[in-house]
Amino acid sequence: MNKVVHFEIPYDDQGRAQKFYQDVFGWQIAKFPDMDYDMVTTTPCDEKMKPTEPGAINGGLLPKDPTCEHPIIVIDVPSIEEHIKKVESAGGKTVMPVLKIGEFGLYARVSDPENNVIGLWQTLGNC
Repeated sequence: MNKVVHFEIPYDDQGRAQKFYQDVFGWQIAKFPDMDYDMVTTTPCDEKMKPTEPGAINGGLLPKDPTCEHPIIVIDVPSIEEHIKKVESAGGKTVMPVLKIGEFGLYARVSDPENNVIGLWQTLGNC
């Protein structure tokens, strides 16, 4: 069974979104280097940025775009290419091709047959 490991919340106004989530939920928000992306910490993490509390996940804030107009859950998969094939054979579509995120992993966005966009994540190396 593949687990939900991350979330993404799109914004129109970065400062307004950051202030809202910090003020309302107490989340810590920090810019991710070399990307237009803010990491959101909702729970304590270890040195590899993995949550230390069972069942808790962290996420990100990013500008809205056609592939991310609403919040997205991100699901961990052992092989992103295999899961893209599974998605497409089950009636879904690839809406954002695979991107390499540093040495951390591979990321893509797909839609289900109901046009809900979800993220797929494959961890690389020892992350």
